[in-house]
Amino acid sequence: MATKMSTLAKLDMASSEEVVASDPKMLRLLDTARAIARHKTAVLITGETGSGKEVVARLIHRCSNCNSRPWIDVNCATLPEHLVESELFGYEKGAFSGADAAKTGLFELANGGTLFLDEIGEIDPRVQVKLLRVLDAVPYFRLGGRTKVSVDVRLIAATNRNLEAAVQSGAFRRDLYHRITEFRLVVPPLRERRQDIATLADHFLAQRRPDMTFTAEALALLSRMDWPGNVREFRSFVNALAMLLPHTNISADDVYGRLAEIQSHKSAECVAIPDQPTTMVDMERQLILRALESTGGNQSLAAQQLGIPRRTFCRKLNTYNITLGRRRDAATQPALRSPNNCRTEVRVPVMLETSTGHRYVVESYDLSLGGIRLCRIDPPLPIGEHVTLTFHLPDYPLQIDARAEVAWSRPDGSTGFKFTHVSPAAAEVIRHWVMGSTQLSNPVPRDAAPMPGASREHVLSL
Repeated sequence: MATKMSTLAKLDMASSEEVVASDPKMLRLLDTARAIARHKTAVLITGETGSGKEVVARLIHRCSNCNSRPWIDVNCATLPEHLVESELFGYEKGAFSGADAAKTGLFELANGGTLFLDEIGEIDPRVQVKLLRVLDAVPYFRLGGRTKVSVDVRLIAATNRNLEAAVQSGAFRRDLYHRITEFRLVVPPLRERRQDIATLADHFLAQRRPDMTFTAEALALLSRMDWPGNVREFRSFVNALAMLLPHTNISADDVYGRLAEIQSHKSAECVAIPDQPTTMVDMERQLILRALESTGGNQSLAAQQLGIPRRTFCRKLNTYNITLGRRRDAATQPALRSPNNCRTEVRVPVMLETSTGHRYVVESYDLSLGGIRLCRIDPPLPIGEHVTLTFHLPDYPLQIDARAEVAWSRPDGSTGFKFTHVSPAAAEVIRHWVMGSTQLSNPVPRDAAPMPGASREHVLSL
């Protein structure tokens, strides 16, 4: 049966954004967006960064009765705190130093149409009060003005923050939260709508290189990956393949090669710590970097040292684009005798080929001298299944090719593999990596799984 696909051409004359979807979750969301578009109600769109919140917002405007009226969008996180109010509501000449002429605010510019406030959770609490009054159709003054302004605007807001938690902490007004959530749409991340991945891959490739195509194996491989940057990250990945490959048929090997190249670049990044942080953001980033350096790149220990949850710590690493790994001199440390059940965390893409010739890329979680644990293998492999594994370890150019068998498997896709054959050179690389890194790792619990590498689930991060 042909896959159902929803494609809307240009959502407005000034945008090339398109809605492309084939996954049932996304198709239902788009149908809901079209239905509520006819009703002039405030909409809050939530979802992870890059998942397509603005595209959904544009769809609502396009399908509404005011689609011929202005569409005004602004990212609240990019507005300096002292300019948020003047940007939203405008100001009169002489309202403050530098106000040489009157300026129309965004609400006035959007009058009769739609105002899209992206990252609304970043708005200062003092401005939230005035924003609430405007949404309640109360006339307002421009900064420095004496004449009230009345507007008729449909508000669509979006955020990747947990506004309910912000309400509980007092960072976001409860009354404003309820005012902007007359209807709420949640855009699922790309990993929860995997049927969209192949559709988007073909779409992005056609935009960049209409003469190129993906093989079925390449599309299956892409669909197995979790894209933490969602559609935005996935588009960049496809565009890179389109620009870099000389041939027109993109294979699974091409995709894996690009993944390995990205991993190699990440491991080669050097970390610069500013001597004197000038902002709170710089200070927080410096504290994280120093904690990572003091623990040799061990993220769990660094999070404990800073007194914050591991998940919060990982989120901050993504925010600050920090990819510091293990110590670079680990491979040169004196060799120590290490039993096969010593393991160390390592997250790299691994090409897995089954005995039947099926190949796909998954991510490793940890590694030992005797085996490796991989995440999210679906469908699960039977115990005793023989496979071939191919991967690179950061800082080591040698490609590791190993034969292994499935030692254990869990319902969540976590699978432990026991190495059955590894070349002497590859075995030496693994030994250096494990023995260099285990000195920085937490001891293996006594109740750990019987196979090296059994721990917790990890989401693929490219």
